[in-house]
Amino acid sequence: MTLRLSKCLLVLAVAFYYTLVAFNNVTDFSSNYEFVHHVLLMDTTFPGNRGMWRALHPLALQYAFYGGIILWETATAILCWWGGFRLLRARHAPRAAYSHARRTAVLGLTLSLLMWLVAFLTVGGEWFLMWQSHTWNGQDAAFRMFTVVGIILVYLVLPDGETIP
Repeated sequence: MTLRLSKCLLVLAVAFYYTLVAFNNVTDFSSNYEFVHHVLLMDTTFPGNRGMWRALHPLALQYAFYGGIILWETATAILCWWGGFRLLRARHAPRAAYSHARRTAVLGLTLSLLMWLVAFLTVGGEWFLMWQSHTWNGQDAAFRMFTVVGIILVYLVLPDGETIP
């Protein structure tokens, strides 16, 4: 049961992280909006790059993009809280019931991985050329979070049949 409790606590830790991230983005909207704003404007990418036609100038679209990120973070937090508590309740259950309880946590962690891979590393990093910016490059943080959550997801789905004292 130690491994199951460990897995549950890690999923709940991810839920707590996303709760704080979404809370910060809502209560201090403008701080992180500045990041999104500059990435979408591409105003700190290499001078003369041929990808500037991709820049997203309308503020309404920038706000919608940022709002989508906050909703994505909130959904991830909710799924991870729900999944973590389902795991907590099922930690003494037979293997099949515990495996069924993991589904929500797997969904929440997958949603997190998709956010970092699709929204930040792919769309931000490659479409809006965030990697070219020394000031507004969030790829290291995105990769770090993708890695942490990915490790937790792999750990969660590994069999826990061995005994740990």
